[in-house]
Amino acid sequence: MHNIESIDKLLQDELSATQTYQQALDKLQEDASLGDAGYLQPIYEDHKEAVSTLQEQIRQLGGTPAEDSGAWGTWAEIVQGGANMLGKKTALKALQAGEKNGIEDYEKALQDSDLPSDIRSLIETKLLPAQQSHIRTLDRLLDAEAA
Repeated sequence: MHNIESIDKLLQDELSATQTYQQALDKLQEDASLGDAGYLQPIYEDHKEAVSTLQEQIRQLGGTPAEDSGAWGTWAEIVQGGANMLGKKTALKALQAGEKNGIEDYEKALQDSDLPSDIRSLIETKLLPAQQSHIRTLDRLLDAEAA
């Protein structure tokens, strides 16, 4: 049961990420001058894939995956909504903060000695590297914004 709860927390983070990126992409697409939707779309797709993968892992363990991101997702949407209103740089920084939070949660999950080896491997080889890649992309976008 503990493993399901741990994985479900990661799932909620990923659900929050998909909602937040969708909101950012919607804003970028409505305001063409903001650009960069092409860079954020693959990150959004990575998070959607992580949602599917984590849902499947929870089902394989006999659990029922979360269907929404809970309170964290609501908070993330509020932050991203405000960031979108304040401009591109603020929106990118909000996305970056979310990605960093995701890395912390994955690293915390890896500290759990009871975490099944297949979930550990998934985090180490796929989910955590994806988060790190997302941060590098957002860093590049922020650097370009500052230039």
